[in-house]
Amino acid sequence: MARYNRDDIFRMVKEQNVQFIRLQFTDIFGVLKNVAITVNQLEKALDGELMFDGSSIDGFVRIEESDMYLRPDIDSWVTFPWHSGEGAVGRFICDVHKSDGTPFEGDPRVILQKVLAEAAEMGYTMNVGPECEFFLFQTDEKGRPTLITHDNAGYFDLTPVDLGENARRDMVINLEDMNFEIEASHHEVAPGQHEIDFKYADALTAADNIQTFKFVVRTIAQRHGLHATFMAKPIFGINGSGMHVNQSLFKNGQNAFYDPQGELELSMDAYYYIGGLMQHARGMAAVTNPTVNSYKRLVPGYEAPVYVAWSGQNRSPLIRIPAKRGVSTRVEMRNPDPSCNPYLAIAVMLKAGLDGIKNKITPPPAVNQNIYEMNQKEKDDLAINSLPGSLEEAVKELKNDAVIMYALGNHAMDRFVEAKTLEWDEYRTKVSRWEIDQYLTKF
Repeated sequence: MARYNRDDIFRMVKEQNVQFIRLQFTDIFGVLKNVAITVNQLEKALDGELMFDGSSIDGFVRIEESDMYLRPDIDSWVTFPWHSGEGAVGRFICDVHKSDGTPFEGDPRVILQKVLAEAAEMGYTMNVGPECEFFLFQTDEKGRPTLITHDNAGYFDLTPVDLGENARRDMVINLEDMNFEIEASHHEVAPGQHEIDFKYADALTAADNIQTFKFVVRTIAQRHGLHATFMAKPIFGINGSGMHVNQSLFKNGQNAFYDPQGELELSMDAYYYIGGLMQHARGMAAVTNPTVNSYKRLVPGYEAPVYVAWSGQNRSPLIRIPAKRGVSTRVEMRNPDPSCNPYLAIAVMLKAGLDGIKNKITPPPAVNQNIYEMNQKEKDDLAINSLPGSLEEAVKELKNDAVIMYALGNHAMDRFVEAKTLEWDEYRTKVSRWEIDQYLTKF
C-alpha cells in the first residue's frame, strides 16, 4: 500500500523548505548515483520527464542508446536531516526507464522487481533483514582515508575503548530521522569495525534501505573526520565485513517457512528454499561477493562462511536458521558482503530459493558441528563443498548457472561478466607489495 501521493509530496516539500532534490539510482556494481535538481523541477520529475545520459553509467547502455529517464518511487521520499532548514535537500529513489517508456532491463532495481513478480505469481512476498558491517578509519591531514583504525575495541565494547560510539550514535539518530527502525548498534569483533542493524522490510524496500544506509553512514563518518568503508576485507589478519541477509517468504499473510508440525518447525517450502540457495551458492557468489577483495574475507579462521552447508545451531556453515519461530522464522545467508549490489544480491538469492521450491530441491542433512575444525575427509564424507576461492572462479561458476543468469537477464549478465573479468585480469597482472617483499632480494 502506497504511503504517499503527489499532493503529499508537494505539501511536504513546502513544509520542509526543500530547495534541492536528489534523484538517486544504482549502477550495476551497486554504486549509488544521483541527478540533482531544484524544487522547480519537481513536477517534471514526478512525471518521469527528466533525462540523463545512460552511457556514462557503468553497466548501462552504449552511447547511441544513451537517453534514459528517471521515474521516482514516491514512497521513497525523505529529506536529509543534516540539510534541514533553508535549503533543505530531499531525495527519491528512482527506476530507470528507456526513451520508449519501458523499464530498463539493466537497472538493478528493475531486475529485483522482475524476480519479485515471479515470486508473486507463485503466491509469495519476500521480507529481508540485512546486517551490515563496516569499518571506520582515520583520515590524514588532507582528508584522505588511511588504514589506521580509530580504536582497539572488540565485540560489544563500550567507551572509552570504543571511540566510534559518538559517530555511530549520530548515524543512528540520522537514520531514525529518515524513518529507519534501528534494532541494534554495536562495535564488532575487529578494531574499528561496527554494525548497525535495522528492521526487516519487504525485499525492494530493504534493498533501498541498504543503499540509503551506506550513504548515511559514509556521510556522517565524514562529518566526524572519519572514513567509513564497506569494503569486505580492508586489513589482513582481522575479521572482514559481512552483510548477513535474513530472508523469509510469506503466503496468504502467513510465514511460509513456519510449520509447527515440521522438523525443526520448518515447512517444506523452507527446506526447498534452503536447497535452492545451496545448489546455486557457487553460481551466485560473483553477485553476493563481487570484488577481488571479497575472497580475502571468505577464508577459514575469521568467522566468514566458506562451506556450503546449513545448520539450525552453529555459525560455521553458509546458511543458518535463527532460533525464533512463528512469524519470525527465517533463513540467514551469511556469505554476502556489503560491497555487493543489494538489488542484484537479493534478486539472485530469491531466484535460487524459488528454484528450490519449484523443483523440490531437498537440502542435505544439517551440519551441526564446527566445520572449521573438520579435516578434509570429514568434509568429503558429508559432501560439504566450498564457495569459490577467487573472483575468477566465481565468474566461471556464474556463467555455468543458467538460473542465476536468467535472474540477471542478458544485458546485466553480459556487462557484469565483462567488467568482472577485466577486474580480475587487472588484479592478477599487477605486482603486489607481497611479491616485492618475498622475491626482490631472494632472486
